This record gives sequence, structure tokens and C-alpha cells, in this order.
Amino acid sequence: MPEDKKELLRRRIRAALARADEAFEGKYSEELEKLLSLSKVDLRRIAPEANSVEDYNRLISVVREASRINASQAALAGHIRSLGNTAVRIAGLVPRLAGVLGLA
Repeated sequence: MPEDKKELLRRRIRAALARADEAFEGKYSEELEKLLSLSKVDLRRIAPEANSVEDYNRLISVVREASRINASQAALAGHIRSLGNTAVRIAGLVPRLAGVLGLA
């Protein structure tokens, strides 16, 4: 691999790691950790649909980004709801996300 491409790859990896650190230090870091700790059994119990894993992954992305940018609760709730009912049910497994969504 040419040296300039290696350096570009290094910069991209460093940037991705910095974004990940920001998410885990941000406003919703606790909620993100709880989402990531859910098991497949938890997911299948609450959302047996075939696409539930995809919805779960999208939900994690939304919460990660909201944490990184310190989004408001209203913004986070809106983004989660835009993912659909399955994502809302999965988010409901995390007490503070359930509260943000008005499920608790």
C-alpha cells in the first residue's frame, strides 16, 4: 500500500476512535453502555421480528451520535421514534431511554 494511502487510513482510524471516545464520554454514555450490554435473548424477547438486529444497530448509532454531540432529550427521542416501533421497544429496555421516550 502506498505511503500516502497508509497515512490517510491512519488519520481515518484516529478520527473514528476520537468519535467513539466522545460518544462514550458524552451525555448518553450510560444509556449507550446499557444498550450494548443487551443480549440476543433480550432483543428477541422484546422484538422477535427478523429485522430487529438491524433496528438495534441503527438505535445504537443514533444513541452514540446523540451522546457524542450532547443532543437534547427531545432530539434523541425524535430520532429514536423515526427508527420505528421495533427500535422504540428495544430502547424501552434501557430505563433512561424509556424515560426520554415517555414509556416509563
